[in-house]
Amino acid sequence: MKIHHSEEELFQGVAETIQVQDGSVEIKDEAKLRDRAVDALAYNAAFADEEVKAAARWFIWETAQELDIRPASINELYLARGRGETDHGWTVPAMNLRGMAYDMARAVFRAALPRDVGAMIFELARSEMGYTGQPPSEYASVVLAAAIREGYRGPLFIQGDHFQVNPGKYTENIDSELRALEDLIRESIGAGFFNIDIDTSTLVDLDQSTVAEQQRTNFELCARFTETIREAEPEAITISVGGEIGEVGGKNSTPEELRAFMGGYNDSLPDGMVGLSKISIQTGTSHGGVVLPDGSLAQVQIDFDVMRRLSEIARDEYGMGGAVQHGASTLPEEAFHKFPEKGCLEIHLATGFQNIIYEHPEFPDDLREEIYDYLRSEHAHRWKDDQTEEQFIYDNRKRAFGPFKRDVWDIEPGARESIRHTLEGKFAFLFDQLNALDTVALVEEHIVAPRVPKALSDFRMAGETAADAELAD
Repeated sequence: MKIHHSEEELFQGVAETIQVQDGSVEIKDEAKLRDRAVDALAYNAAFADEEVKAAARWFIWETAQELDIRPASINELYLARGRGETDHGWTVPAMNLRGMAYDMARAVFRAALPRDVGAMIFELARSEMGYTGQPPSEYASVVLAAAIREGYRGPLFIQGDHFQVNPGKYTENIDSELRALEDLIRESIGAGFFNIDIDTSTLVDLDQSTVAEQQRTNFELCARFTETIREAEPEAITISVGGEIGEVGGKNSTPEELRAFMGGYNDSLPDGMVGLSKISIQTGTSHGGVVLPDGSLAQVQIDFDVMRRLSEIARDEYGMGGAVQHGASTLPEEAFHKFPEKGCLEIHLATGFQNIIYEHPEFPDDLREEIYDYLRSEHAHRWKDDQTEEQFIYDNRKRAFGPFKRDVWDIEPGARESIRHTLEGKFAFLFDQLNALDTVALVEEHIVAPRVPKALSDFRMAGETAADAELAD
């Protein structure tokens, strides 16, 4: 794929499909745009120099706006569910695209379109932005470009997952760490992330004598970051904000913790400010699953009763859409249908897709070995004393997606198509099991996605925050 070396060269490259006049974009030939032209825009949005990146991202944003592909907030749909205006029998898949993001997003849309799936979220965590080398503007551009490529129309939900406080950095310098997260929030909103999950559960202190005191720092900071979001959100958009009461991989959440958190959070918010649409809880999973010495995954026992009870409390007592499940992509296939049955509002999925990419028979063997050699060399300090090599590789290969981003993107087209096809099958399975089928009408009923025009100068001036790669993912 060609990288352009100037704005003028990029403009010439899309001249047959897109016309720029008086600072606005007009689509001249949508068929040609979808037939490879948008591939080049996505590639330049990721790999060109800063001037050309900005122009490519602007083209993608404005073209998507013209085609009614609009970044949107899922807030009103979730609150409608909290009011009992929809049934509880569907779960929204929130998909983290760590590597091959353009190809993976295309696979999502290919699976979604024939199944009429509209309630789905594309997300990336603060930590993932760091180790995959995907800042918010790039990630949003790649997802929007994939939507254009595959002919998707309608609201598009892009989410900041685990916008998390690093407890070590918080201890070293509270103000610096909080400012860093606030900067990332503003940058992400500017890029089109109109759904943000705040995760200050890393600061829950279980040594405190009461549940309220255990949760105090969590709910106070969650309220603070909610204020930051409300100040930065675009006009006519109410960003969907999520909170978290228990760190994934820790002990299971309880009704007492949920009530203590929500009581303190609501008291900490300014009067009249819109609060949370959902709450993330712990039910027994861990991010990426638990890998055994031979590289296989241990069976995980999820307490679905915790999900059912806490989702009911979230809806009935606080008007939220329900509870959110993290760390689920590596669960046994027979577990997924239980999430909508138990009232799970949203489920976060990441490592399972990563595993499909790395373990696919069409993924080049030489590239895989080069990646694993890099991990052995550059991340040897992460190799725990009690880990086998298989466990070390499994735990850390996510960290290669940034350094090898272009190598993975440049995999031979036929191999990429084969990997996309396998991913498409996985997404189709999940949409079916989570009962996300036929949700386009549900989204249309509750979600308004206003046009948010941007100038090329908005992308030229946009900074990129260095996300922290050391946080939990």
